[in-house]
Amino acid sequence: MKSVRIGIILGLGLLLAYMWGGDKVSGYYGDMVLNSKAEKRGMPPVVFPHWYHRAEFKCKVCHPAIFEMRSGANDIDMKKIIVDGQFCGKCHNGTISWKPIDCGRCHSGTPGMTTGVLEGFPK
Repeated sequence: MKSVRIGIILGLGLLLAYMWGGDKVSGYYGDMVLNSKAEKRGMPPVVFPHWYHRAEFKCKVCHPAIFEMRSGANDIDMKKIIVDGQFCGKCHNGTISWKPIDCGRCHSGTPGMTTGVLEGFPK
């Protein structure tokens, strides 16, 4: 019984530390910020974890069939992802990987971030 109480207290402590912690990192070196449409539509910028995808998959999984490797070449929007299964929706469809239904999972950037590749750690 005592170990259950300790587990609950530790769990709540970790949850509170996460919720009220300091600055949250909005991406890592090499990640991509997509903000040409997001803030105009009332959403935070998208921070795409390119570092993770590069570590897990070969480039040819996404390039050039799904994403053209040229800045501004891919007209990405949520309808194309969720409804049409294009771009991120090719894999993030609930079968291959998680569905894009938790907005904050991708729209995790801070207001004012500019579209492009992160060259350092955001503040």
